[in-house]
Amino acid sequence: MATNIGMMDGAYFVGRNEILAWINARLHLDLSRVEEAASGAVQCQMMDMVHPGVVPMHKVNFDAKTEYDMIQNYKLLQDVFTKLKINKHIEVNKLVKGRPLDNLEFLQWLKRYCDSINGGLMNENYDPMERRTKGGRERNVKASQKSSKSLQTNNSLNPGMGSNKMISGVKHGKSGAGVDSSVEIKTLTTEVTVGRLDATLGKINTLYIRFIKCSIYNFV
Repeated sequence: MATNIGMMDGAYFVGRNEILAWINARLHLDLSRVEEAASGAVQCQMMDMVHPGVVPMHKVNFDAKTEYDMIQNYKLLQDVFTKLKINKHIEVNKLVKGRPLDNLEFLQWLKRYCDSINGGLMNENYDPMERRTKGGRERNVKASQKSSKSLQTNNSLNPGMGSNKMISGVKHGKSGAGVDSSVEIKTLTTEVTVGRLDATLGKINTLYIRFIKCSIYNFV
């Protein structure tokens, strides 16, 4: 089983076109550049093909575009390596940048590894498209369940939140004048500090009376 192979090994002399043809044939894809595999999803599925059931395909994100999402795929892949005791460190920081040479070298290593399992023979019962589709469905279901649980938890912690909002809205509708008056009082009080005492005291008194009346009305 090939895990540690030197850079002068024949595996690293396999050309880009051969690597792409191998990936496309095995996984029923249509990649035209090795950097299109930079997300780590292809590598995860290759391991799923040679070691069925080891890769949690529902967690593999084939739509990963950001470095964060790609890193999550590589974390899954590194976990798989650890489970299988494959002594291979994944240089994630290089791979997620999408540089062709870095991705080509990793795919060359991966091909050599996969070829060492069962003589490189394909599992005839393995349906790559079905595995990707099933993994996507499971991921969406789990995400939906997680969101639902989170919503239920929030509702249990705040059981009256919805009704409180409605009550609050009704109160604001009736006491809008009182709230506005309170704001105006604060504004006019500020004006007092800049020398408008005589002109504003009367307004403050009038608005204060309006505010008290509105408060009494809402209380009743």
